[in-house]
Amino acid sequence: MKHRIVVAGCGGMSNTWLDYATERENAEIVGLVDIYEESAKAQAAKRSLQVPTFTDLATALAETNANLVFDVTIPASHKQIVTTAMRAGCNVFGEKPMAESYADAEEIVAVSKETGRSYAVMQNRRYNKQIRSFLDLIGSGAIGTVGSIHADFFLGPHFGGFRDLMDNPLIVDMAIHTFDQARFLSGADPVSVYCHEYNPPGSWYKGNASAVCIYEMSDGSVFTYNGSWCADGLNTSWESNWRVTGSEGGARWDGATMPYGECIDRSKPAGFTLEMKRVEGSQEWSGREGHYGCMDEMFAALEENRPAETNCHDNIKSVAMVFGAVESARLGQKIKL
Repeated sequence: MKHRIVVAGCGGMSNTWLDYATERENAEIVGLVDIYEESAKAQAAKRSLQVPTFTDLATALAETNANLVFDVTIPASHKQIVTTAMRAGCNVFGEKPMAESYADAEEIVAVSKETGRSYAVMQNRRYNKQIRSFLDLIGSGAIGTVGSIHADFFLGPHFGGFRDLMDNPLIVDMAIHTFDQARFLSGADPVSVYCHEYNPPGSWYKGNASAVCIYEMSDGSVFTYNGSWCADGLNTSWESNWRVTGSEGGARWDGATMPYGECIDRSKPAGFTLEMKRVEGSQEWSGREGHYGCMDEMFAALEENRPAETNCHDNIKSVAMVFGAVESARLGQKIKL
């Protein structure tokens, strides 16, 4: 299968996508699109790509006979780019989030169903040797049936720019990663959410940069998220600090080192507190990490004619966690998802 690719959005992030496509033998870049055509021309020149440049995706697709679009535009443009591409007969791989609202995400999924085209979303934080090991540890049965999953996220990045002015910078711009990881680790989908957002003293954000969320999941478990994007000092990793409790023990992952757990040692007599034994996460996963790991899966799924792990029909459930949390915080009450 030959992939004829048009890249929409030629900012800094496009470099990662172009680097990947360049190393793939059955992929060819056939056009570059950016609302500022000089950005597309600069990217073409930098990479010695002898391809046409455009300011409009529909025109690019009509003139290049592309069959795949990389959407590396800003979130506000995702719905237009993705639906235009699918209606033109192209599949799409794109940066998160799917859309700027849940209604827009629903519309994208509807167009995917209507056209039969696939849209896979970049959730690079699923592609990490440690989280794959954590998943295996949880799924092995060593800690029994999972009852709760907890993620702490405390960082203090001074981005400047648009994030400082957002109403919900933590939940809307960052938490999609952690929420998607929770779905990945639990194998369950969200049923309801209660979220309390706040902006603590010392915050440099205009909107709420901190939040506590409680999700009920479809398997009866509970996922809690406690996060801040304006926490200077004692920072967690970008992958969050995780704890999973089960009927036979618990497991931990700090987001930076290999996960481990403790399970009840049934060979020891029962006491006031039970004797535990340590269990280690395996190191068997051999896939690539980050963007490249996710793109490997996207291309494999397309070539095997199956949904990608992060296909829009699945990823919309992670999007629902984001906008459900925002709505819960706005209303001050638990809401059904």
